[in-house]
Amino acid sequence: MGAAEDEASVRAFNEAINARDPERLGLMMTDDHRFVDPAGAVVEGREACLDAWRGFFASFPDYRNVFAEVTGDGDGGVEVVGRSECSDPRLAGPARWHAEARLGRIATWQVGDA
Repeated sequence: MGAAEDEASVRAFNEAINARDPERLGLMMTDDHRFVDPAGAVVEGREACLDAWRGFFASFPDYRNVFAEVTGDGDGGVEVVGRSECSDPRLAGPARWHAEARLGRIATWQVGDA
């Protein structure tokens, strides 16, 4: 897959986050999916990540990501610049994401501060 396909996979994954749809997220994750938060904490495996997303969506129902720039490297890596919106100010503001796409699915989703 090329950069355009990887970027499309990342955009679709984000759409599922913004829709607060863990079932759709699960379909887009690899079995060995990894989530890395801004502090560097890691959640490993699809089921563990889905449990984490369900808890997150319950705690922050108005959270959403807005992408300004999405750039794939053509080898699965995708860098995103944008912002997160949420009524909780700890989760609102400029942000960066790094994703690793593999055959149309997301293997890594890493959130960082801008």
